[in-house]
Formats: sequence, C-alpha cells, structure tokens
Amino acid sequence: MEIDATLAGYSDLAFKSAIVVYALVLVLLLVQYASARTRQVAAREPALVGAGNDPAVPGKIVAPPQRPLADRFGNMAFSVLVVAVALHLASIVLRGFATNRFPLGNMYEFVTMATAAAVLVGMVFLREQRYRSMWVFLLVPVLVLMFLGGTVLYADAAPVVPALRSFWLPIHVTIVSIGSGVFLVSGIASLLFLYRLRQPEGGETDNLLGAVARRLPDARTLDRIAYRTTIIGFPLFGAGVILGAIWAEAAWGRFWGWDPKETCSFIAWVLYAAYLHARATSGWRDTRAAWINIAGFVAMLFNLFIINLVISGLHSYAGLT
Repeated sequence: MEIDATLAGYSDLAFKSAIVVYALVLVLLLVQYASARTRQVAAREPALVGAGNDPAVPGKIVAPPQRPLADRFGNMAFSVLVVAVALHLASIVLRGFATNRFPLGNMYEFVTMATAAAVLVGMVFLREQRYRSMWVFLLVPVLVLMFLGGTVLYADAAPVVPALRSFWLPIHVTIVSIGSGVFLVSGIASLLFLYRLRQPEGGETDNLLGAVARRLPDARTLDRIAYRTTIIGFPLFGAGVILGAIWAEAAWGRFWGWDPKETCSFIAWVLYAAYLHARATSGWRDTRAAWINIAGFVAMLFNLFIINLVISGLHSYAGLT
C-alpha cells in the first residue's frame, strides 16, 4: 500500500500546530485568571477620595462600563480553541488519507484520536462561561499526552501490520479511543470535585492557582459533570471491549484469553461500573465514588502506557519496537 508522504507531512504539521495553539489557549486562560486576580486585589484596595466620575455632579461625563479584561481574554481563548480543534481533526483526517486506511494503527494515532475526543467532549460539556475555568485543568493532560504522542510514541505513516488489517479496526479502536477521551474529562472533573470539597470557596490565597480555583464551578456541579460524562463513556468503552472480543474470536479463535490488555480493560470497566453504582448509593456518592472514578481513570492510563510499552502481549501497537 503506497503512502502519500506529502499528506503525511501535512498531517504532522497540523498536529504540531495544534499543540502550539492549545498551548496558546492555555496561556490566554492563565492570563485571564491573572487579570481577574489583579482586578480582585485592586477592588479590595481603598478608593481615592474624589477619584472617578460622579454622575450626580452636573457637567461630568461618566465613561461607559467596559468589559473586564479577564473576560476578553477568556473569550479570545475559546475562539483560539476552535482553531486548535480544527487543526487537531485535520491531522487525523490527513493521516488517514496519507495511509489509505483508518488512522488508528499505532499508539501515536490512538493518542491523537483520544485527545481529540476529550477536547470535543469538553466543548460540549464545558461550553458555558461558568465552566470555562475547567479548561486549564483539561488542556494540561491533553498537551502532555499530545507531546508524548508526538515524541515518544510517534510512528511514521505506514501500512498497518497484517494482524490489524480488518474492518474491526475502525470499529473497535475508534469506540475505545473515544471512550478513553470521555473518561479523561470525567477523571479531571472528579479530581476537581475533591479539590473543591477541601476548599469550597476556591481558596483564599492571592496566587494564580487560587484565582483559577475561585472561578471553578461548585463541587456539586463538578460531580454532575463527572457523572454525566461517565454515563456516556461507560457504554462506549463496554461496547469497545465486547467488539474487541468478537474481533479476537475472528483473529485468534477465542473471545477472551486474559491477555494483559484484555485483563486491564476489564478491570477499568469494572471500576467504572462500581463508580456508577456507588454514585447511586447513599453514603458512597460523594468522595468515595469520586475516588473510584479516579481509580478507573488511572487504570485506563496504565492500560494505555504500561501495558502497551512495558508488558508484551497480543495487543502491542505497531511502531513501538
């Protein structure tokens, strides 16, 4: 199968550009929170006597109210985020056209798809102004994963190994990668939920972290976001595991063989099932349920990196050796 090197180069360029633009979004968000903190500090300082315009005094012109600088940076960041997502998706599409296959044949492509799914889920669930403070905490792991994908896990555009040349590849791996991206949002929401329980008012410090935390939604809202995203990710991931078993029967003559990746995927699925059950059980629905959700997310990361990179098995991706 012939590889289009030009399209592959454009795909890599779009991927690298997406990382740069995501980083720019993160900087703009941090500047927004720094501006908001400066404004809050200035608001606490005593005003100068006689300063400013007094509308009660005839002849004085009152300046029209201006939009806070922090809000302008926030709106700018969300606009730039759309550009980053477009570049991210373009890198996936171009990779597929360059290789004449579905772009999920190695770890680099899986991470690219999973991070794109996480950002798209974020754009759906975190699109409102009151949720935008969560983007700082979502973009950091997305950038870390994309950096690792573009360096340690990167694989040149090439045909997939014969074992992956099946119509099950786009079905099984797409569902699993999207589910993994959804779980990323859910795990971040649970971490922030636990943080907000410790500091319900977002902290009283005047540092940048305190400024970001003060703008987070309340703990109950964060818990609902974690729960709603898990409700979406759980059946997706479960369907991916079931379809993977069907593919395994067609490829290896058995549905389940307790391969390391199969075992870890099953453990992660059980943990998320336990989270949903705990979330609906009195006495477990707060911190205990959140910790179970985080444990499920850790199992997903372990499955993605340790199982694929350290432990050998039938599910090792091409391009890692």
